[in-house]
Amino acid sequence: MSKIALCYSYNTNKTSLAAKKIAEEFGKGNVELVNAESITPGQFLSFQNYILGVPTWFDGELPNYWDEFIPALEDLDLKGKKVALFGNGDQKGYPENFVDGIGIMADILEKCGAQIVGYTSADGYTFDSSKALSGNMFKGLALDFENQGKQVSQKIKDWVKQLKTEFKTKAGRPKSRKKQ
Repeated sequence: MSKIALCYSYNTNKTSLAAKKIAEEFGKGNVELVNAESITPGQFLSFQNYILGVPTWFDGELPNYWDEFIPALEDLDLKGKKVALFGNGDQKGYPENFVDGIGIMADILEKCGAQIVGYTSADGYTFDSSKALSGNMFKGLALDFENQGKQVSQKIKDWVKQLKTEFKTKAGRPKSRKKQ
């Protein structure tokens, strides 16, 4: 498995906490931490596998740093690249757009040719809608520190175990995934 870029904003609290737990689960030397606020297209393209921290802001928006990188991202050819996404949301406070950031970013990356990996089940969450959903699966790891804080560490541990396999294989999306 080649080194994985773990991109997130170093200036966030919960996303940084989750990213550090993800890096710890992968083990030393397997991921390179990259500040999403200063990433360049050339730096982004230098990796084969990515994990992006994409929290949802306000009423279903991407954080400014990702929003500002999208024009450059849309010009990149990401065919053959694998991307896993994780994001924070609040399913009780913002049930109408829970972890939308994951879905917004996944759609952009897929249009650029990237393969999205790391789908997780939506079971156990209660919300009205989410752009991160594809059938009964999230297009990444949905974290809710406000309402499911005690579950975060185990969800990360399970997800990293899944990613270790998905980054090594040519396998696509989970077979249980249903299209909407």
